[in-house]
Amino acid sequence: MPHDAVFVVDDEVAVRNGLKFLLRSAGYAVEAFPSAQSFLDTYDPNLGGCLLLDVQMPSMTGLELQQQINQRGWRIPVIFITGHGTIPMTIEAIKAGAFDLIEKPLGEHALLDSIGRALAHSDTAGDERLLRAQLETRAASLTPREREVFELVGAGESCKVIARQLGISFRTVEAHRAHIAEKLRARGTADLIRFASMIRGIGPA
Repeated sequence: MPHDAVFVVDDEVAVRNGLKFLLRSAGYAVEAFPSAQSFLDTYDPNLGGCLLLDVQMPSMTGLELQQQINQRGWRIPVIFITGHGTIPMTIEAIKAGAFDLIEKPLGEHALLDSIGRALAHSDTAGDERLLRAQLETRAASLTPREREVFELVGAGESCKVIARQLGISFRTVEAHRAHIAEKLRARGTADLIRFASMIRGIGPA
């Protein structure tokens, strides 16, 4: 199977079939599995590719599979798909090394974009230090208030909680968050949490 393969793990047959059709139409080689264990039993880590992984599954959850992948030292980028996405779950997934988390119903453009970035990341895993340096440079352009908001977003706090903690309006927090995402070139919550984890705190500009 070629390096641009996508491995799908989801216990719902309709989801697996739909993803296989979409991804093959987009030119990817696809292999689908009905359970985490069937993936573990079959996957060859020399194949590369990326993993599209459902969070909620019986027997072994997606997060538990991620832990197994980490323990085995497999270097395959993982994109979680979930119908029950929460900020704590996103933090847990990103800290475990997930590349992205996308909520159902899956948007075709967002999904294909994430897969493309995951495969590119797999090809350039050695560039992480460069990305961290770029993030630190971009983060230097954040205002003091934006740095406060960014750190709280990275800690998994919701906009409502951030507004209460900082004594500002919910709408103001949303505006700050949008500016932060633009400055850091983040595509969503998962990116912001991952970037905050990579930077590990931003000092004064």
